[in-house]
Amino acid sequence: MASTPATSAPSYTAEQIQVLEGLEGVRVRPAMYIGSTDKQGLHHLVKELVDNAVDEALAGYCTRIEVIFHADGWCTVRDNGRGIPVGIHQDTGRSAVETVMTRLHAGGKFGGGGYKVSAGLHGVGASVVNALSERMWVEVVPDPEAQGEEYAGKVYRQEYARGLVLTELEAYPCPPGRGRGTTVSFKPDIKRFPADPEGIFEPGLTFDFKLEADRLRQYAYLVKGVWFRLVDERDGREVNYYFEGGIKSFVRHINRGHRVLNEEPVYAEREVTDEQGRPVSVEVAIQYNDGDAETVYAFANAVHTREGGTHVTGFRKALTSELNAYGKRAKLLKDDQQLSGEDTREGLAAVISVKVQTPQFEGQTKEKLGNSEVTSLVETVVREALREYLDEHPAEARRLIEKCLQTQRAREAAKKARELVLRKSPLEVGTLPGKLADCSSRDPEESELFIVEGDSAGGSAKQARDRRTQAVLPLRGKILNVEKARPDKMLANDAIKLMVSALGTGIGEQFNLKNLRYHKVIIMTDADVDGAHIRTLLLTFFFLKMRQLIEAGHLYIAQPPLYRASTGKEVRYFFSDAELQEFLKGKKNVAVQRFKGLGEMNPDQLWETTMNPTTRILLKVAIEDAAAAEAIFYQLMGEEVAHRRRFIQANAKNVVNLDV
Repeated sequence: MASTPATSAPSYTAEQIQVLEGLEGVRVRPAMYIGSTDKQGLHHLVKELVDNAVDEALAGYCTRIEVIFHADGWCTVRDNGRGIPVGIHQDTGRSAVETVMTRLHAGGKFGGGGYKVSAGLHGVGASVVNALSERMWVEVVPDPEAQGEEYAGKVYRQEYARGLVLTELEAYPCPPGRGRGTTVSFKPDIKRFPADPEGIFEPGLTFDFKLEADRLRQYAYLVKGVWFRLVDERDGREVNYYFEGGIKSFVRHINRGHRVLNEEPVYAEREVTDEQGRPVSVEVAIQYNDGDAETVYAFANAVHTREGGTHVTGFRKALTSELNAYGKRAKLLKDDQQLSGEDTREGLAAVISVKVQTPQFEGQTKEKLGNSEVTSLVETVVREALREYLDEHPAEARRLIEKCLQTQRAREAAKKARELVLRKSPLEVGTLPGKLADCSSRDPEESELFIVEGDSAGGSAKQARDRRTQAVLPLRGKILNVEKARPDKMLANDAIKLMVSALGTGIGEQFNLKNLRYHKVIIMTDADVDGAHIRTLLLTFFFLKMRQLIEAGHLYIAQPPLYRASTGKEVRYFFSDAELQEFLKGKKNVAVQRFKGLGEMNPDQLWETTMNPTTRILLKVAIEDAAAAEAIFYQLMGEEVAHRRRFIQANAKNVVNLDV
């Protein structure tokens, strides 16, 4: 006799199968299409529209692109290209502009002859912006030579909301002086961009002027002869970019503030063909500086491929092989001496830009290029350009080889130091430092590591923490400034050894993000000048030596309060002088306590204000502009005192309250 199950399984029938019509799938899972629902995702909407305008520029039909942030939350993107086609689409029976704005995978970039190269390959860009907008409208002034004389002298307008069509496409007489092109204006549906469920601090989500300005500047370097304009009507700011020098100007921008080793960048721009006879444009610019960071920007069809790809692989192969070949020819390297790829990339600033007809991007956000044929094409172009430059500039070539040899010696010294450190105080995964108060959880996704300064603060944090998910690592004193320290000296520093051991990732050539033991690494320092200095030293270490940790979104900064104010039974915490002064207006008998350090806080206060995931404020560390960040670290933490003096002189007026 069959036994009856204690509980019945939930039903799973045809009624449970959902069919999402139109663009509803985008609204349900926006991160699948724009990468995230934070500030980067919000700006990805702008990027999709700008990419369409850049495609017109790459095709030779657009010379001006504008982005406008309006005071009411709207954003407008305008170009003077040929205009989105407004005629009836044969398959949909609707206008082409409506089809593009309301259908996924609809566009002129799938081999129909509209574009030879394109940034927006998937045909989902404009429709995704529509899906994630509270309201949106498009106006097109068609180019009669491209679309037909019957469309001359007219402006075509259509409105949308949350992926749906609000109005029919209507035509109006074109005002005098208005040129051809496409204007798209949208107001993001902020409900599609939820606050982080883990409580990460995100003030009202709005467009970021600097983020967009940096992106448009990149486009201006990549697309010579096109004017880019950004206007912010919220505060009146405006920037304009136009570069005739292209990516050569870009590498000079990356190296601003550095001492460069080759004054004139190595540069090449060539059009080659792949095995199928399709044209591939390759453009590279290379300039070394006296720093130790590698800053390489790679682009495919003007799209920033942050994770690199085959074009970067070809570039690196050419760089290593050609520098080795020159070193042997010039007798700067011994016959048995070989520079590694890592040796040739320290202090490197480079921009790689390729344009291909059928790029294979990974994902809608196009973070990586996958075309295998591009590797050998880029390698050939870079090898020839480097060979010619090195032979014609022997003094600069010698400086570059000497820089690589210096890097090699430092790397070998660091390797020996690392081996010595491993013997004395193992850094490998599984051997944890005695000062670490570890958490009981072994799930990295829910585990947090608080890096605190001093034993006193460490003691309070250890008592305050949630022992299941929160680990505490106290560091004594200020860690080494790794911008100025040799690798072997860095690895001998006790504080750095403690951090590397606790994180479990290793460092340098052994770094492996998969071994990270805590997916939230939180810097928690005192809210004073010394705390800010220690935080800066820690950020310098993570940026220069563990940048992958930041790029993967694992580094955070805790925000302990400055003041505790109590009036009877009411207790409030404040994070700035301005907040406290606003609270004190008109109030009497208020007891105010100034926290000079984390060690002064009781464990319950530290938990409530700084460590409790439901009430705390965390700042997530992100790299919006690696070149700008590298320049700042070089200026403020490097050997050159003059850089710091100039920075202080330029910014002294911005100091509101100096805590001494």
